Amino acid sequence: MDKTRLGTWLVVGVLVVQTVASLLWNPGGSLTGIALAFNAVAAVSVFLLARRGGTAAWVVAGWCAGFFGWHVLGLGELAGWWTTGLETAFLVGDAYQVSVVYQAVLATAAGFAVHLLLPRQRQVSET
Repeated sequence: MDKTRLGTWLVVGVLVVQTVASLLWNPGGSLTGIALAFNAVAAVSVFLLARRGGTAAWVVAGWCAGFFGWHVLGLGELAGWWTTGLETAFLVGDAYQVSVVYQAVLATAAGFAVHLLLPRQRQVSET
């Protein structure tokens, strides 16, 4: 399995988990709607990457970088490193420990997807 295909499946996993979490533990109607809209647009980008390949990887990597930033923001909020006033948006149910693990796992998955999806130049061997 090549890096792009693995990265694509990783993004699909992140999108599914985020969507399920948004539907099960919604902090408010408008924030849930925004989250679902972002996930839907990112899912379309992933679909286009899977069908066309090429430059669509940049778009999906951009979405993943945004998801990475969001989950790092949530992890920092829950850890008390900074205060944004969005703590209820980052809680999964009422379980603090589960929320921290959720934010850490999705931040790691999104960051790794960015790593896999960014195009790289081929290395030319001098031998």
